[in-house]
This record gives sequence, structure tokens and C-alpha cells, in this order.
Amino acid sequence: MTNRDDLCAETIYRIAEAADAFLRSLGPDQRRKAVFRLDDAERFNWDYRPRQRAGISLREMDSSQQRRALALLANTLSARANATVLQIMGLERILGQLEGPAGRHRRDPDLYFVTFFGEPFRNAPWGWRFEGHHLSLNFLIADNRLLAATPNFFGANPARVPQGPLQGFRTLPQEEDAARALLAGLSDRQKKKTLIAAEAPADIVTAWTPRLKLDDPVGVALSDLNLAKQQLLLKLVQVYVRRLPPELADRYLNTIEKEGTGYIHFAWAGSSEPGRPHYYRLHGPSFLAEYDNTQNDANHIHSVWRDLKRDWGEDLLKRHYRQSHP
Repeated sequence: MTNRDDLCAETIYRIAEAADAFLRSLGPDQRRKAVFRLDDAERFNWDYRPRQRAGISLREMDSSQQRRALALLANTLSARANATVLQIMGLERILGQLEGPAGRHRRDPDLYFVTFFGEPFRNAPWGWRFEGHHLSLNFLIADNRLLAATPNFFGANPARVPQGPLQGFRTLPQEEDAARALLAGLSDRQKKKTLIAAEAPADIVTAWTPRLKLDDPVGVALSDLNLAKQQLLLKLVQVYVRRLPPELADRYLNTIEKEGTGYIHFAWAGSSEPGRPHYYRLHGPSFLAEYDNTQNDANHIHSVWRDLKRDWGEDLLKRHYRQSHP
């Protein structure tokens, strides 16, 4: 019977194979743009806003290279998360139409960049990033069997398409709906504890900082909830963690469980009325998830999953170097 570690190793090997196939498809100049050293400071230079980016964009690739880049993405994410990424990229075209001539000029579904830090199959840790407007997916692989997957940012504008053939289509619905189901199930006393501010912040509080410094958790703790509400809270946690392939997500969830799910806190700010500005946070012993929907009349989502101990895979790097150089 195949155990979880074997399944994780198989998945990570497929990721490395897809990464290697993409890199082999690049010309020398493209490769120089795409590949950095693992210890380059650029690895920590992440952002979900429009900006100049390192790496090579889909726009600069031919169709074969684009297919390989997207195959790498599909291997690194769950099927649902991969579909969501493609939706977020597609929203750029819709947003450009909504913004008029200026928007059509600057919004481009091909302005998403692939960047490598190190290379697969070199017997050394390596990582890669997929980033553009409203997406920043950061991965590190060590010893060809362990993967770190944060910071992990998904955003959407418009979150619900207001007009046109796709009117009413929602991107990131689970991130909102699972949180609202949890909030609606709380007692008045629990809701009072959960609400940390009457007004939602203008963006996720941690923004695009490379390192997190957090205060103690606020809101209601999972240990204060009955079993049914605990399950709703854990379902919301899974919305974020299951952006990864199932076997890798299960490994993360197992770690979260070992560290104590009772310590996970859920906090809400802003209105509880759908369509009004709102924000929530999940804060556990080793992870943070934030969600904000305040901009553009609360039709513009930012959501992020961070690992307080394993962001950027630093624990994997320490373990690798400790084992390689005892």
C-alpha cells in the first residue's frame, strides 16, 4: 500500500519533471531572464499588485513554452486551484473592458511571470514563482520530496462579474461562502468575540511583507466552538490549504492538526451583510490566512495563505543543510 510520503514524493517528482521540461524549452536569453540563484534576494520580492517583475512572462513565450509553463502550474496546484488561477488571469481581460481604453491597454492575461530560483534535478533545493496581478504563488522543493508553498496569494477583480456574457460569475466563491457559513453559525456571544472592528481594513493587513510579525491571535478560538462549528472552521482552513494537490495538502493539514487545531482563531471585521466591505482572518500556531473584500464597492478580493514557520521553505532549507553538512 502506498503511504502518504510516497505519494508526496511522486507528486514532487512530477513537479520537477514539468519544471525541467519548461526550462529545457527556453532559449539561452530566456533562460537568463527566468533563472536566479536560490539565495538571490529576488526570491523574497513578492507582490500581487501590477508592477515590473523579474522572470519571463507568458507574453514572451511561444505557444509550446506557454503550455509547458501552464503544465508546471497544473502539477503544482490542485485541480480547483489551477482552474481558479486561470479564472483570475482571465479577469484581466474583463477588468480591461470595464476600465475602458486605458484599462484595455494595461490589463493583459499574458502578463504573468515564471521565475526560477535554482533548478530541478541538481541535488540541491530549488524553487519557482508564478506571479502577476492578483497572483503570487511561491514554492520551494528540498531533497526532491518536501515542498513549501507560501506565500500563496489569490485575488479577484471583479470578484463577481457585473455585466456582459459572464455576468454574475464569481471568482474565489469558497473563500467567502465558507467564512460566511461559519460566521452565521456562531452564537451572539461568539459573534461579539469574533468581531474585531466595525470597519474592515482597506487590504489584507500583512500586505506583501516578506517576513511576518504578528500579535497574538484574536477572535474566537476553535476550542470555544461545538463540534459542528469546529468542522465549519476547519472547512475554511481547508479552502486555503487545498490549493495544493491532495497528498501535499493532506501533509500540511496533518501538521496543522498536530500543532493543535484548538488554538486556531477566527476573526471578522466590517459588515456581515453580503455585498458590503468585510475582512476575516484565520490565525493558528503555524499559519495565517487573510481575506479582504473592500475595494470597488466590495467586489475586489484579496486572499493570502502564509506559514508562520515555513514561509519560503526556510525550515526545509535548514533541514537540508543540516543533513548535508552535519
